[in-house]
Amino acid sequence: MVFAIEPMINTGHYEAILDKDAWTVKTADGSLSAQYEHTIAITNNGPLVITE
Repeated sequence: MVFAIEPMINTGHYEAILDKDAWTVKTADGSLSAQYEHTIAITNNGPLVITE
């Protein structure tokens, strides 16, 4: 099984909204934000971080 963990770091409030295109996520207060992704595979030998 593979998971993508995507934290969103905001300069303002934590609340986020989904745009009308049903894909874009924005901060509710319009503050700047950044998003980073880690892909993690669950293997028989434990978790494996694919991205670094």
